Amino acid sequence: MLSADKTALTLAMRFIRVNGLYLFAVEVGRRAAIVLRKWALARKLVCPGLVLGASSHLRGLAYISIGKNFHAGEGLWLEALDRYLGQNHTPRIVIGENVSISRWSHISSIDSVHIGANVLIGSNVMITDHNHGSYVGNSQTSPMVPPALRHLGGGGPVIIGDNVWIGDNVTIIGPLNIGGGAVVAANAVVNRDVAPATIVGGIPCHPIKRYNPSSMLWEKP
Repeated sequence: MLSADKTALTLAMRFIRVNGLYLFAVEVGRRAAIVLRKWALARKLVCPGLVLGASSHLRGLAYISIGKNFHAGEGLWLEALDRYLGQNHTPRIVIGENVSISRWSHISSIDSVHIGANVLIGSNVMITDHNHGSYVGNSQTSPMVPPALRHLGGGGPVIIGDNVWIGDNVTIIGPLNIGGGAVVAANAVVNRDVAPATIVGGIPCHPIKRYNPSSMLWEKP
């Protein structure tokens, strides 16, 4: 214990010598804020084992439920929007246990996003149940309306099953259901259902392989 304290003191003195007292105080404040934020969020979300990277942005905590051992890298953007441009919404984001998300991913809901247990999500992934504007049906959005001022809608619930792996740079737009054990290849755009135990890729995504429990191999469909 004394050795650890001595090492910490030595590192602190070295930092001060190299960077000065001002930057040392800033760094201590930054690290204290990270610890306090993690503690407060873990209590609010009732999520033991919560790990959040720097620059994370969480909004709408009253509509978000996260299971234990949730790990997210820096830049996570997790938002449940109950109001936008005068519209009222009833969002819900539910994330199961042991979910890991890499850097700079974005999950946004005005309806429902449900992510199962043991899901692995890569970097720069977008998961959303809505669009800015409507582009199908009889009431479509004019291109003269700036995108940021278009009403949210045009999507629907997103359900991601247990043990799903989502690669880097994937975009997922509901309504859709990704079955348990599926794999979404990097850079794919998912705008349709994905069968369980299926590898999909491409824009828009299409099946590449399916797991055959008889042969215990991933085989071409």
